[in-house]
Amino acid sequence: MSELQKLDSYLSEAGPAALVLRDQLAPVEGVGGVFFPPTFAAAEDAKKFPGGYNIDGEGAGSVCLVDSVGSQANRIEPLFAKDEYRDLVPQVVVKAGEHDINMLDAGHRAGDALVRCSALQEELQAAFKALLKGDASLLAKVAPTSLVFGVWDSRDTQAKAPRLLASTIRAFNVRRLTRSAQFNPATEFVNNGMLDEPADTATKKAYAERGFIHVPASGSHGGVIADGGIRRDATLSLAALRIISVGKDAAATLALRRYILGLALVAFTSNVSGYLRQGCNLVLDAESPQPRRIEEVHPDGRRVPFAITHEAALNYAREAAKAFGVGASRNVEFDKERAKKDIAGDPKKNEAKAAKKAEAAAAKKSKAG
Repeated sequence: MSELQKLDSYLSEAGPAALVLRDQLAPVEGVGGVFFPPTFAAAEDAKKFPGGYNIDGEGAGSVCLVDSVGSQANRIEPLFAKDEYRDLVPQVVVKAGEHDINMLDAGHRAGDALVRCSALQEELQAAFKALLKGDASLLAKVAPTSLVFGVWDSRDTQAKAPRLLASTIRAFNVRRLTRSAQFNPATEFVNNGMLDEPADTATKKAYAERGFIHVPASGSHGGVIADGGIRRDATLSLAALRIISVGKDAAATLALRRYILGLALVAFTSNVSGYLRQGCNLVLDAESPQPRRIEEVHPDGRRVPFAITHEAALNYAREAAKAFGVGASRNVEFDKERAKKDIAGDPKKNEAKAAKKAEAAAAKKSKAG
């Protein structure tokens, strides 16, 4: 049996539905340490969510979102730009002004405005149109990680590829903390006659913003303590992988699925804990009685231990990439004129939309009359 054939059971309709991973994490300060989850803007109805930490429930049953599915995807995907992994995928770099941005860092991947408004526009549009017809090979030649982390060409063809790898970090049984601070200027600018007394609220606010007067900050977000631990849950959907195809070409479909499986396994088995944001530096909890657990989950509910290491996954990915043929790396420039046309939209679609809106308005007016 060749190296590539060893995992073909994952590509079989009778194979596992998914691989699932569970990591127990802890702040670098240790279990019970304070860490800072992300804060979110308030919902339109502030009564439903006033903004701040995303915590569901209270006390012993509370669950706090530490890193979302989208955020985790955007952290993991740039892995493929590192030296050890860069040969597995095309390195597509877009020059935007003074910045060179790898497509692996673009939040919407192949559907991102950055790459859509470049010389790749027509190629990606053709790839998305082929995807709608059941052929994912063109997209895999330009942006294969879009088939791993999911993509939606929402601004053009509406083509979608499902997210194969989903990872989320949550904390349990959290205690919410607050903190207060006091800013003191280097000297008393007003009292020492260096600045005039602020004449109104706007001037006082300007003094505060520029650091010329004392500014208290009370009751702001002070992080959380997770009495129930911090956990990363990841799923690699093999059932969704088996949807990817190259039309009815069985041999080409097998090569493509092996390639995408290799990329997904490399991402799945990588250690993505670490620095998430200021005050949130997480590592594997080496003292946890429940170490990393990875299982194959079968359609009948059976759970079988998954024993593939990251090194083994990387070796498989290299063989699969070689057999599939990695697309060309290239450098392109962001095109301002394409962006202007993109913003303006398709004239025909705009006219059809305006006509439909006018028709609806006329019907409403006729009904009211």
